[in-house]
Amino acid sequence: MKRNFKLLAVMVFMAAASCSFTTKTFDDPDKDKLLIDLITYVLNQGHYDAKEINDEFSANVYEDYLEGMDPSKRFFYKEDIEDFSSFKDQIDDQIKGKNIEFFNLTYGRLQQRMEEARSIYKEILAEPFDFSENEKIDTDYDNLKYVSSKAELTKRWKEQLKFNTLITYHDLKEDEATKKEADESYEVKDDAELEKEARESTLSNMERYYDFTDDLEREDYFSVYINAIVEEFDPHTFYFAPQEKDRFDIAMSGKLEGIGARLVKDSDNITITEVISGGPAWRSDEITEGDVILKVKQEDEKDAVSIVGMRLDDAVDLIKGPKDTKVTLTVRKKVMGNIEDVTLVRDVIEIEETYAKTSMVKKDGKNFGIINLPKFYFDMEDYNSRNAASDIKEDIIRLKQEGMEGLVLDLRNNGGGSLKTVVDIAGMFIEEGPIVQVKSNGQRKEVLKDEDPQVLWDGPLVILVNELSASASEILAAAMQDYKRAIIIGSKQTYGKGTVQNVIDLNRWLRNNEMGDMGALKITTQKFYRVNGGSTQLEGVKSDVVVPDRYSFVDIGEKDQENPLPWDKIDAADYDIWDGYVGYDEAIAASKERMSSNTQLKMIEENAKWVKTQSDESTYPLNYSEYAAQAAEDKEMAKQFESIRDYKTDLTYNSLPFEEQLFATDTILKEKRLRWHESLSKDVYIEEAVNVLSDMKMNNITRNKMAGVDKSKKVKS
Repeated sequence: MKRNFKLLAVMVFMAAASCSFTTKTFDDPDKDKLLIDLITYVLNQGHYDAKEINDEFSANVYEDYLEGMDPSKRFFYKEDIEDFSSFKDQIDDQIKGKNIEFFNLTYGRLQQRMEEARSIYKEILAEPFDFSENEKIDTDYDNLKYVSSKAELTKRWKEQLKFNTLITYHDLKEDEATKKEADESYEVKDDAELEKEARESTLSNMERYYDFTDDLEREDYFSVYINAIVEEFDPHTFYFAPQEKDRFDIAMSGKLEGIGARLVKDSDNITITEVISGGPAWRSDEITEGDVILKVKQEDEKDAVSIVGMRLDDAVDLIKGPKDTKVTLTVRKKVMGNIEDVTLVRDVIEIEETYAKTSMVKKDGKNFGIINLPKFYFDMEDYNSRNAASDIKEDIIRLKQEGMEGLVLDLRNNGGGSLKTVVDIAGMFIEEGPIVQVKSNGQRKEVLKDEDPQVLWDGPLVILVNELSASASEILAAAMQDYKRAIIIGSKQTYGKGTVQNVIDLNRWLRNNEMGDMGALKITTQKFYRVNGGSTQLEGVKSDVVVPDRYSFVDIGEKDQENPLPWDKIDAADYDIWDGYVGYDEAIAASKERMSSNTQLKMIEENAKWVKTQSDESTYPLNYSEYAAQAAEDKEMAKQFESIRDYKTDLTYNSLPFEEQLFATDTILKEKRLRWHESLSKDVYIEEAVNVLSDMKMNNITRNKMAGVDKSKKVKS
């Protein structure tokens, strides 16, 4: 099928698209069928590499969907799978015909089997476990077969519940031994009492699990089905149900409108787990962690609505709301247990963990700046609002005011975000030039450039990455590496995500929509390429100085996902290698030599290998003596790696003056920064980054002149 890419308006810079036009009408009165019709149309018209929906596609969806519905094979029987199997090569036909018979069959059967399992786990946990039996459990669910009878299913449930209880039972016995060691007069609980306590803990966890699943609605399971379809196109194409889209927006912008409290559902109670610093709840001083919200009343309503037993998402929808509106909460206080009404004025809440944070460290009489960037955040509705680029710019200016002589930009665990913020941030470190190349299928490449000749920071720059640095992080690291503007320190390669996604509001494709919110589709529309022409897809960015970390032997990259797009390359863009350094290669060589003999890194590598062997293990004993012996052996092995946690550098980190002023009223922020600085002081990677900054020597002639480029270093396509 030929794709008409003109039908999809791609806003490359914002990495968010909206489409309000179509040559096709969507008017099916069944919302589920309408959603399938709409999503498959958008995929076929706009995906970078739309797949043919055929029998092979159908079989892949079938396998992935059933795995998503029952991953541990504790609900469906072999006979259920036999009933489903007739649809294995028909899902493609069902998609094209807007037929949801397969979903209806599997959803109905799962509800039936989950209800049957409710009685199974209760019966099992009503009786004590015998931990002297020589049994084992296999947790490699992918290779487990579906059960053929209720007896087999009960056995599988018993093994899992016994294993969960055994873990708790062992921990309780360890706690008792510790108490006895500390106090000889302590009366140790007997094994029967501890077994019962452990079993009750497992029962409580199961009841919480069923509380969660009871809150799920048909549309939640239908989202699993939809995503089994769309993720066959590539790992990053994803359907957002309406509430999931809201959470995605909050994650990308770091902002929401509400009272500023995190909530959790425990049984029928909606409980406050955290009061967000600076928000209305925090400012009121009337709401605390552990308070239970019983009722919610809007300012234009006479009566409050009880949220006891309500779905968490529905309760959140009642509590949050537009800025400057009032909401009254009826809460049961944690400390006294008294019930109070608290009226709050909703506001814009900024989630501090989303944003960049900055510190200064001194070494050998020089000041070095550290900026940690968790993601390339931006407001999808208003790019000019607070975003990663505007914050980084402000942070660099503040660091320069405090005499910064080198900068570490920490992109570890940064999964990406806005493409425009990458271009804006990269432009702060170079003169005019290309930052990244983007290409749609069948279209000419587009080169996204920094067109501002001003260089905000022209001093030494080190970028830290790891296996979880992805997408936008890889664009920035790759550009700075190609320009030889920064030295990249980190994993052998980064995540390897070289694709661009746009988020499409599906409601904008509909006219006179009476079906309610249809959600949104995150769809892969482009691939991006380094300025040297290479793709980061699958290969990622290879660090200049490779150091081991906890993820070194774990399969977590793009190449380890299902259905990734292939690697390729295009022509290089025209760019000028940065000539502001002297001894650039020598600084890299010196770092490699230091790292090769660093005992902390050797210990981290050995620990990563051990963790890998632990994670590969899938068979565990259900006999207490065997389990305890294995646990003791693991504990002794873990002691060998305690030095990793105890490692301490001689570096001290300090917040900037503007933040120090905030600490006077915001003790939560102060505590967060103290914890961050403590972790930095134990961070061997930051320590080495600072060492490299000390080694990087500047070409002061170029730095002062900041004009003209050595054309002999020109890289041309």
